[in-house]
Amino acid sequence: MSTAALFATASVLLAAFAAAAAPAIPGPPQTAAPPAGQVGPSIRDGVVFVRLTVTDGDQPPIEAGVWYPAQGATAPRPMIVISHGNGGDFRSHIDTARALAKAGFIVATLTHTGDNWRDQSRAADVAGRARQLSVLIDYILGQWDGRAGIDPQRIGAFGFSSGGFTVLAAAGGDPDLTRLADHCRAHPGFFDCRLVGRFAGAMSAIRVAPRLPHDTRLKALAIAAPALGFTFTREGLARVTQPVQLWQAGSDQILPSPFYAEPVRDALPRQPEYIRVDGAGHFDFLPPCSPELAAAAPMICTPTPGFDRAAFHERLNGELVRFFRANL
Repeated sequence: MSTAALFATASVLLAAFAAAAAPAIPGPPQTAAPPAGQVGPSIRDGVVFVRLTVTDGDQPPIEAGVWYPAQGATAPRPMIVISHGNGGDFRSHIDTARALAKAGFIVATLTHTGDNWRDQSRAADVAGRARQLSVLIDYILGQWDGRAGIDPQRIGAFGFSSGGFTVLAAAGGDPDLTRLADHCRAHPGFFDCRLVGRFAGAMSAIRVAPRLPHDTRLKALAIAAPALGFTFTREGLARVTQPVQLWQAGSDQILPSPFYAEPVRDALPRQPEYIRVDGAGHFDFLPPCSPELAAAAPMICTPTPGFDRAAFHERLNGELVRFFRANL
């Protein structure tokens, strides 16, 4: 299989995952893209939030949000960028963004263009996800009104599921997509492989860049339940030398053990801080759902039997704060 076909296969996998797993999550009404710039700010519990529209050349503007401490600092602060999973948006990890902001970080999140709950038209663009993360960093450091308060030498990233794949790729990883065919031959019943088979006819219509873009500004990485983890080899992760905190859901039925988090753990050149959460399901990395969201999106909101998602998020957010404080 050619390199282009392999990238197309992976793209179909991620697009299919989005179509099957991402519900229509209620959000603010959108009649048209807002003009480039900033909406807000608003302040709650000592955290300032602003909503941004980030210009992206000849591509559609990127929806984004920034959370930061209301109390000023005497020195520039570190920044964390967050990449959501398939079908999410810039609010997908809002509790984590707020917790990091309360701890003194500036937090910037984005809605991946064409891979969100409103629009799945570019869910196959895995290279575009990593590029968009860099566009967000470029904008925040170069154009955002609060850029003087950021230390550009202290930038970290958090990514969940496909966002985990995105962060690993953006931070220097090169996936070996030749592994995808063997993986699905061996595990045809896996969720991802069933979707590859179902959507394989779309491969011929997809064109994906042969290499994912890298961003050397990322200095510390937190990865939760990374999609396509088995495509990362020691060679492919040789340049990911940053400190890494790697999370695995012990009862993940979407990306089951030992094919996703463990290969990343074993291939990283520097031993990561590895945290396996016994009893957690894949979507427990998303914050507890409101009643309205639970009614609209039962797949991501249905409680995992015997697991307290709210209590886990107190731990998750605390560990992320500790990790980024130690490494930025």
